[in-house]
Parts: sequence; C-alpha cells; structure tokens
Amino acid sequence: MMRKLVVAASMHLLLLTAASAADLTVTINGTRNADGSIAAAVFNKESSFPKAGMVLAAFRIKARPGPVSFTIHGLPSGRYAATAYHDENDDGKLDADGTGLPTEGYGVTNNAREVLSPPHWDKASFEVGEQSTAVTITIQY
Repeated sequence: MMRKLVVAASMHLLLLTAASAADLTVTINGTRNADGSIAAAVFNKESSFPKAGMVLAAFRIKARPGPVSFTIHGLPSGRYAATAYHDENDDGKLDADGTGLPTEGYGVTNNAREVLSPPHWDKASFEVGEQSTAVTITIQY
C-alpha cells in the first residue's frame, strides 16, 4: 500500500512539473547578410550570464537576412536571458578589436547592450511562466 502511495505521489509531482514547463521561442532579427552563422545562447542564472561555457542551451543556425528562430521546449518557470551574434566568418567566436569591442554584430534580449561592459542580467533577463514565451534579439553592428 505504501509503495502505491509513493508511486502515485511521484507521478503527481511529475505531472505538476510537466504542467509548469513552457516553450521559449527566440527570434533573431537584423542579420545583414547570409555569411557564416548565427550563434545564440540562453542562460538561466545571473552568475553565468553572459559567460561562454556556462549556458543552459546554445544554438548555431545558418545566417540569412531576415528573422531566424529557435525554440526550447519544456523550460521550467524562472528568469532567463539570451544573447546572439552573427559569426560572419564562421570561426566559432565573437570577434573583437584590440580594445575588446566586438567587430561582429551581436544582440541581447531586451536590447540590454552596454557600451564598455558585458550586458547586465537585470536588464537582459525575462520571465518564463507556465505559458509559452517569445522574445526577440536584434543584431546590431
């Protein structure tokens, strides 16, 4: 009897978790040409944002003018932020000049770009609840 109760409670918790999961669609606009690819990352912690290698999910999509999108399914409710850049030479990194300023186009959710520092979590993050969420990143050069 106790085993059946534990199994039933576990199934109930699984259903509650699944019910609170939502989809996140990220649309990237502003790509100026079809050279290279668009690299994007989604973060779920302030402490990891926007650090390479500390992403929740990363995507690479063939570049093209006009919008490109990707969707992450089954995200739990919480705060997230996303970044994207146009890797025109397809070398796998956001190229920068000698001073550290990017030489390839990039963008952040909520258009949270800073002039001389990485974007700030409090400006770039957004809430994902129980409903599907869509955000847009505009690439700027």
